[in-house]
Amino acid sequence: MRVKKQRRHRKSVRFYTACFGFRQPFKILCDGTFVHHLIANNIKPADNALSSILTGAPVKLFTTSCVLAELKRLGSSYYQALEAAHHLITARCDHEKSKSADACITEVIGQNNPEHFFVASQDTDLRKKFHEVPGVPVIFALRNSLFLEPPSSCQRQFVKTSEQERMHMTEREYRMLQKTRSADEEANDSSSEKEDVVDQNIGIQDLAKPRTARKGVNVKDKVQFKRKKAKGIYSVNIKGLIVSALTRDTPFDKLKWGICLDCTLSSAILDRSE
Repeated sequence: MRVKKQRRHRKSVRFYTACFGFRQPFKILCDGTFVHHLIANNIKPADNALSSILTGAPVKLFTTSCVLAELKRLGSSYYQALEAAHHLITARCDHEKSKSADACITEVIGQNNPEHFFVASQDTDLRKKFHEVPGVPVIFALRNSLFLEPPSSCQRQFVKTSEQERMHMTEREYRMLQKTRSADEEANDSSSEKEDVVDQNIGIQDLAKPRTARKGVNVKDKVQFKRKKAKGIYSVNIKGLIVSALTRDTPFDKLKWGICLDCTLSSAILDRSE
């Protein structure tokens, strides 16, 4: 049972620290009924007892001047409680006239508990009132045990709603987003126009260059060998016949001038015939 209680208290402390920004040392605002219960049940020292239910974190105990005035009015039966309350830190309350303890504590807590107080009270009505205020953890005592109440449904709903609101953009954020988007679009349009102009210039330069390359990309033309021109018909055979005729002393009249095409050889033949 004690393990479950500690686990429940640890979970509640984690909720208030994560969702409402409570930080160590935790501040506990005590009313007269709670101080009287601690004295009557001999729960000493009070700071150690309260620290044990808040995961062992250091604590500071507070009260108000209105609580001290109320304990003083209650007489001798609350004398020890008054003496113990004087040892607590007095929280500032800004009202001029003295109020009842519950009204004073309600005013100190306000609508959102800016000082991040844990409220320790035995007043059931006061505890129920703070269940409706977001970010107000409540502590109470039962005989010689202390308890930290779990977050109320109203407080959990407040946290859920605030998280959903943080997920949505405000009107100012929406306008800023629209401005940034329009600026980005203009920048993209200008850059695309510059790229188009560069591409056109490159295309014009390519058209101006002579087309010396083949259709293949980066493929050089093959080496072209010079083709020999065709010579006259049977020119090689005729030269052979003439040379052989000259060497064998062939008569001139047997040579056929109709098939001799080389002027140089024909002149040589004429010289030999003379």
